[in-house]
Amino acid sequence: MLRISLSLSIPDQEIDIRAIRSQGAGGQNVNKVSTAVHLRFDIHASSLPQIYKEALLKLHDHRISADGVVTIKAQQYRTQERNREDALDRLRALIQCVTIPKKRRKATKPTKGAHDRRIESKKRQGRLKALRRTTE
Repeated sequence: MLRISLSLSIPDQEIDIRAIRSQGAGGQNVNKVSTAVHLRFDIHASSLPQIYKEALLKLHDHRISADGVVTIKAQQYRTQERNREDALDRLRALIQCVTIPKKRRKATKPTKGAHDRRIESKKRQGRLKALRRTTE
């Protein structure tokens, strides 16, 4: 059971975790032992509330495919168990990021002083350019 928050958790059977061989350097061990973890989580088939599903599908994240499947590959650590925990932590963080509501932007106007300074600066620049003109 992957606990997302106090009131939300995902059953283990909804998360598909497979051990695969790690990439990159590592000597003989990398060729023999499957320490990397490949996690797949189908958003549509999950027991997540509809609000979370929609928010996850709206995310423009490279880990979420067009069919709504989250794919996470963890191979940072040398043991399969640590990589499994890392993949689950990353899935938890992905789901938690959609639970935080986005702050609405408040429209602001420049102050009167800032407006006056901007206009005065433009007038000063215009006068300077006028002095540079040649009179014929």
